[in-house]
Amino acid sequence: MLWIILALIIALLLFAFLDAPGRNEIANLTFSHPDFYNLRDGIFTGSFKGKASHTRDTKLELVVCNGEVSKLKILKGAVDKNGKPTTRKDGKRIVDVLYTAVGEKTLDVDVISGATITTKTHLKALEDALMKAEYKSVR
Repeated sequence: MLWIILALIIALLLFAFLDAPGRNEIANLTFSHPDFYNLRDGIFTGSFKGKASHTRDTKLELVVCNGEVSKLKILKGAVDKNGKPTTRKDGKRIVDVLYTAVGEKTLDVDVISGATITTKTHLKALEDALMKAEYKSVR
């Protein structure tokens, strides 16, 4: 029994050690300021791919209609095996944070306590999709 407990402790420590670079990368993410008022109509995908670790890679789809975000769908990340947004025990969902960002027209929104890193990767994927949806001025 002692060996099993010891093996579990070692496995947890090993996971924490191996996951640290990915967690640090995400903790230090910075966000640009996409122009929510200058969006082209269409369907745009956004993603976050970690360089240090791929355990929190995220992908989402953004639908813009009449210059406004009309729908968000998480394709990879905080979704269950059926593709539905996951709900935490406290009732909070990452997709709700994304809709808050869209409603407030800023990526500077409160993240979910206890899911800060996961929330940030999804916001980064939203940023990517919004940047793709922006009209680009030609000079």
